Amino acid sequence: MAVAKKRIWGWMAFDWASQPFYTLGLTFIFGPYFAVVATEHFLAGGLTEQAADAQAQWIWSAGQTVAGLIIAFSAPFLGAFADSSGRKMPWIAFFSVVYVVATFMLWGLTPDGSSLILMLVIFYVGFIAAESGLNFVNAILPSLGDEKEVGRISGSGAAFGYWGGVVSLFIMLLLLAEDANGVTLLGNPPLFGLDPIMREGTRAVGPFIAIWYVIFIIPFFLYVRDDRKVAKKTPGLGTVWRELIATLRSVFHRKSLLNFLVGSMFYRDALNALYAFGGVYAALVLDWQTIQIGVFGIIAAIAAAITTWVSGLCDQKYGPKPVIKVAVWVLIAVSCVIVGMSRETLFGIPLAEGSSLPDIIFYVCGVCIGGAGGALYSSSRSMMVRHTHPERPAEAFGLFALTGKATAFLAPALITLFTFMTGNNQLGFLPVIILFLVGLFLLGWVNKDGDRAEWSA
Repeated sequence: MAVAKKRIWGWMAFDWASQPFYTLGLTFIFGPYFAVVATEHFLAGGLTEQAADAQAQWIWSAGQTVAGLIIAFSAPFLGAFADSSGRKMPWIAFFSVVYVVATFMLWGLTPDGSSLILMLVIFYVGFIAAESGLNFVNAILPSLGDEKEVGRISGSGAAFGYWGGVVSLFIMLLLLAEDANGVTLLGNPPLFGLDPIMREGTRAVGPFIAIWYVIFIIPFFLYVRDDRKVAKKTPGLGTVWRELIATLRSVFHRKSLLNFLVGSMFYRDALNALYAFGGVYAALVLDWQTIQIGVFGIIAAIAAAITTWVSGLCDQKYGPKPVIKVAVWVLIAVSCVIVGMSRETLFGIPLAEGSSLPDIIFYVCGVCIGGAGGALYSSSRSMMVRHTHPERPAEAFGLFALTGKATAFLAPALITLFTFMTGNNQLGFLPVIILFLVGLFLLGWVNKDGDRAEWSA
């Protein structure tokens, strides 16, 4: 029993260790810093401010798209290879090394932008390593407990990870990342004598992410092991390919799994759009500044940590499907608010000039996005376990990654199209509501207990 608990805590340590990449790297520190450096670089090259902003956003989005496609189409194959050999830990160790080296190298993004494209490539190499490693870690989840326990474990692990993101963000903002005046949130220069003129406090985010991972991944490698009883010889590529094709064909004969994979593809795509464009909406529609957006992000992350843990308990009691449905309905409601609210009006009702109501409502939206988004992530992971062949979990989560990444361009493309067609930032969010509704509709065809029993029969 003690060994099993250590293994669960070790497994959850991965979420804590890797979350700063998403919180600090992708969202709040490195991503915005990259955008500023890229814009200044393109301005110096003779572009107008609007063109420079567009170019900066384009190369960042292009990097994410390419990385997402690489992850999507490599995940099922890598998963099949790991299942055929019975070994996942060597893959996790390999991607961990790539991740640590890549994130540490992000220090090299100097304010002059001389290494801009190289740092973009390095960042997304780290992103590919993080996501690929996560697929194998997710594949360990089915072995940590029975179907009821897995929901609680998934929720607790995700919540633990969100707290890691919150703690790491506070450390960066309070001690290292400098503002335009060269001081941190505490009003002091960055620690260790880092030069604010060269943005060394902000650039330290790369080494910080790497060191954080090296320290906090230790329990994972101490307590999580491959099952030696299922370890096999390394299979040939031909064998792996044939097994993967057979699995892909079988998906079309598994009604519940097929509807879950396609349905989750739509609602996960919509959720990612909320994450990606929430800050843009706050800046363009509500005229929020960086500090307000940062506070919004912290509130959302704390809400995600708390709600995801609670959702794990609900998952254990009621199963993942009701949790997913409630989370999607909450996110539909939030999306409706985003479409119907501006600085001047709320669903067509005029607001007093200078009213703080839109700010208050959007902070509440942040709580809902963080909470429902965290619940959706953890319970979708739990639902995938219920559709996983007991002997091929890595391959199953590879398919889960494929459907989660292969259409990652869909929501941003639709938002861009609707915004262009309507000339309105709020109405540009209409496709997000449609994607959530499609995902919810397909969820109706998903068996709440999955199809593991049928598959194993």
